[in-house]
Amino acid sequence: MNTMSLPRKQHGAALVIGLILLVVVTVLAISGMNTATTELALARNDQNYENAFQAAETGLEQALAQGSFSTLNPVTFTTDVNAHDSVQAEIRFEDSTIVPDRAFSLGVGSGIAAYHFNATATATSKRIAGGGDTDRDASAVHTQAFYIVGPEAPTL
Repeated sequence: MNTMSLPRKQHGAALVIGLILLVVVTVLAISGMNTATTELALARNDQNYENAFQAAETGLEQALAQGSFSTLNPVTFTTDVNAHDSVQAEIRFEDSTIVPDRAFSLGVGSGIAAYHFNATATATSKRIAGGGDTDRDASAVHTQAFYIVGPEAPTL
């Protein structure tokens, strides 16, 4: 006669180990999603800053190309680069200096002066067209100094 042996009583170790592995995989997946979301936000912010940077560069170029340089009052330009980016540029007179006579070999008392200006462009890049504020907006400020050589202004 054959005797049948009944299987031993199971203790449920496979179930516990399976649940622990499932929890570990879930935690890793959630961590990966949070990291990906953060990296996307960083990329959007960096792209918005680059847009503002390029808008500020465009503002400087446009302000200098206008050729409006006043020694009395600052000259201001405001431009919408596109639906999201705008720039305000200002050219401000700083000082004038006499260019030494030997600089241009023009002889004594040439009356040549250098007029020093600062051009500053402040650009904003908005995530919402039309100017609504969000936490993803960016701004950039660029300053460029230059001078123009011309005849010395008469003294009064």
